Amino acid sequence: MQILIRRISLGLAAGFLGAFVNALLVRYLGYLGIPQKLNLAIAATWSAQSLYPRLVWSALWGLLLAIPGWKGGFWVSVFSRGILLSLLPTAFQLLHVFPVLTGKGMFGIALGRLTPVFVCFHNAVWGFLAALWVYLAKNESLT
Repeated sequence: MQILIRRISLGLAAGFLGAFVNALLVRYLGYLGIPQKLNLAIAATWSAQSLYPRLVWSALWGLLLAIPGWKGGFWVSVFSRGILLSLLPTAFQLLHVFPVLTGKGMFGIALGRLTPVFVCFHNAVWGFLAALWVYLAKNESLT
């Protein structure tokens, strides 16, 4: 039971941390005007109303990292796990949030043609950082 609680705690923390760094990256790229240069209508806001849902949902997505598996070195545990698991929130964003919840069309195309690439990139950053956190924080008792 203790190992399960540790895995869940670590997954939640990793998802939260990945989301926080991701939010900083989105804000920084917005500050540089990158989305506008790519003709993307994605606003980089930094407020409690925009940050809170991102952090909570990402922490919940981080629970996927609590699933045992992908034992190995850096490339297997961090890169593969992080990038592959980031495909799930990416699919949710592109196939449910944009078309159903926000009305921005399938894959968020109404926000710009490169929206799917933008979402994939940012979720890959989230997945990589979350998996890296798990990799760095994990000790032998968690395996």
